[in-house]
Amino acid sequence: MFSELMQGVIRRTQTKAGVDLNNPKARLAKCHLRIGIIPAGSTNSVCYSTTGVSDPVTSALHIIVGDCQPLDVCSVHQRNTLLKYSASLLGYGFFGDILKDAERARWLRASRYDLSGIKTFLKHQLYEGNISFRLATGRVGSPRDKCRCLTGCTICSEIGRRLNQNENEDDNGDEANWNELEGKFLAINGACISCCSFRSSQGLSPSGHLANGALDLILVHKCSKFNFLRHLFRHVTNNDQLDFPFVEVYRVREFKFLPYVMSSREIALKKQKRKSHFRRNIWRRNVGRKSSSWNSDGELIMPAAIEVKVHCQLINLFARGIEAVGSKNVKSC
Repeated sequence: MFSELMQGVIRRTQTKAGVDLNNPKARLAKCHLRIGIIPAGSTNSVCYSTTGVSDPVTSALHIIVGDCQPLDVCSVHQRNTLLKYSASLLGYGFFGDILKDAERARWLRASRYDLSGIKTFLKHQLYEGNISFRLATGRVGSPRDKCRCLTGCTICSEIGRRLNQNENEDDNGDEANWNELEGKFLAINGACISCCSFRSSQGLSPSGHLANGALDLILVHKCSKFNFLRHLFRHVTNNDQLDFPFVEVYRVREFKFLPYVMSSREIALKKQKRKSHFRRNIWRRNVGRKSSSWNSDGELIMPAAIEVKVHCQLINLFARGIEAVGSKNVKSC
C-alpha cells in the first residue's frame, strides 16, 4: 500500500510541476505531502529503517506528534519510459528470483518467501551483464564506515540544509565519476536505505543512509554455494556481510544495467550450427545466458535493462529515524 501511495504522490507532484516523468535525467520537484506508514506488510522494511521497529502504535504516535523524516527515492527507467519509483530495495538475480517464484505460490502467504528462498539458493543461478555506475562524491559517508544513520544524522541534516539553499546534490553528472563492470553475478542489490527488517536488524547495507542522496550498490559475484550461504547468514548476525572477496559495494548517485542474453535470432542461428562437436559445445555454453527480474520494494519489474537515479530527500515520512536507545556500541554519524 505504501508503494502505491508513494507512486501517486510523486507522479501528481511532478505533473503539477510540469516535469517530464519519462526523462531519466529530469530533476524532480520535492513532494511536500507527508506520508504516514502503519506497518502491515511482510517485511515492513521502510518502516523498520525509519523508526527502528515495526510497530503500529509507534508509527501512529509519530503521525500524531508530527515527526518528519526526509527520504531518498530512486526512479527506474527503461528506454526513456518511467517504470517505477523505489524507496528501499532494487534487487536483481537472487532477490528478483525469490519474488518471481513466490508470486506463483501466494496461497502459502508469508511462508512462500522462505520456500522460494530455499529453491532459489539451491538453483544458484548466475546472470551475466554490464553495470555502469556514477560514484557519489562529497560528504555522503561510505558503505563500509560502520556508521549507522540514526536520529539527527549529521550527514543527512547537512545535505538537507544545502538542498534548502537550492544547492544541487547531483554532482552535476560528472562523467569522471562513472565506472563500468561486467561479469557473472548472483545478485545485484541497490539499497536506497539500510533495508532493516525483523529478519535482519542490520539490513542489507548497515551503513546506508535515509537521506544522503545516494544508494549502496552491492554486487555479489560468482562464488560457491557455501560462500554465498556464509554471505546470506551474516545478514542475520552482527558480522559484516560485505566482507567477502566476491562482494563489492559502492555508494552511487545512479546506475545502469544491461543483461547479456541471447536474442531469438542468435538462438536460431546457433541451433542451425550444431552439426560439429565444437559448435555444439558453443551452444551448450551460451544457452544458459538468461535474465532475471528486478525486485523493487517487493514488486516485480520484468525488464532487466534499467536505468536508476537517486533523488535526494524527495518525500517526507511521519518518522524521526532510528533512535540510539540502548545502543552503546553503535557508531553513529
